[in-house]
Amino acid sequence: MTPRQPVDIARILFVIVILSALTIGSLYILRPFIPGLIWATTIVVATWPVMLAVQRRVGNRRWIATGVMLIILLLVIALPLYEAISTLALHASDIMGTIKLLPSYALAPPPSWVGEIPLAGQRVAHEWQTLSDAGPGGILAKVEPYLTIVARWMLGHAAAVGVFVIHMFVTIIIAGILYSQGEAAGRFVTRFATRLAAQRGAEAVKLAGLAIRAVALGIVVTAVAQSALGGIGLWIAGVPAAGILTAVMLMLCLAQIGPLLPLLGGVAWLFMHDSTVAAILLLIWSVAVAMLDSLLRPVLIRRGVNLSMLLILAGVLGGMFAFGIVGLFVGPVILAVASTLLEAWMNEPAPLAVVDAAQVDRVTTASNPKDLA
Repeated sequence: MTPRQPVDIARILFVIVILSALTIGSLYILRPFIPGLIWATTIVVATWPVMLAVQRRVGNRRWIATGVMLIILLLVIALPLYEAISTLALHASDIMGTIKLLPSYALAPPPSWVGEIPLAGQRVAHEWQTLSDAGPGGILAKVEPYLTIVARWMLGHAAAVGVFVIHMFVTIIIAGILYSQGEAAGRFVTRFATRLAAQRGAEAVKLAGLAIRAVALGIVVTAVAQSALGGIGLWIAGVPAAGILTAVMLMLCLAQIGPLLPLLGGVAWLFMHDSTVAAILLLIWSVAVAMLDSLLRPVLIRRGVNLSMLLILAGVLGGMFAFGIVGLFVGPVILAVASTLLEAWMNEPAPLAVVDAAQVDRVTTASNPKDLA
């Protein structure tokens, strides 16, 4: 019988402390890059099939496919920013003129149809009449506290905007590396997961990739469907600039803000131009389009990955509240991997009892007929 080796508890504790310190130090050093790494990994995993399709079209040259995908990312990120800045610059004089007119602007009394609006009509008409009775400067006195709050918020978040831009460029750089070396990165993650949890680790990595792609598909398709339906409603109702409002809706839906702001702007325009019936119909249509998000997106995600609907909803909503927009992807992945590992662990057969060798020797000796004699 081989004697048992003594357990060096002090050595084990020392190794744990050293490994923990190395892990914490590494994460602290990489902390500025972690948001960009999470976004880049999400984008690359979600668009990997698209990159492979582009690669096949360009003669299996990875560097060209990587360049095409990075150009698309730059357009998706930089183009909306450029359009927003150029629009503000184009209408800067109009905006400043409107602000200068606020001290002398007197609001006209509300039209009669305002009080007939369901639910909130009487309240809106009362507030409107109060502002009208205040005379010139009434609107400025009402909105001045909110303007102060907005100005303070913008000053406080000016640095955050710069950090956001830096994170976006870090995301693009890391995405380029992952596009060009995606297979090697996938093998590394799979080996690490296999080392941690054997075959279940590799299955968890595969499930995480499917969950990311399914969530991305659900978000993009839902955003396109909501913006298209909202744009059709604006066009039928006769709201001007329906195309621009549809583009704004698409961006807001992709950012998980929803399509209601442009749609309610169209409703307000219709009410102001005495199109009460069209405004009420567009309001009902707007509520239906906004509710489509909670119905369509979980169904699309469920088609892409074999998870329960409750788990998907909890991951999407809980992840968004916990981590922001990136939580839409991180939440379902964490819950999917945790659920899979937990289910596999519960389905394992119970371990067999381990019998000490000394006990076996005693039983064998006691059961020997010669020893009993």
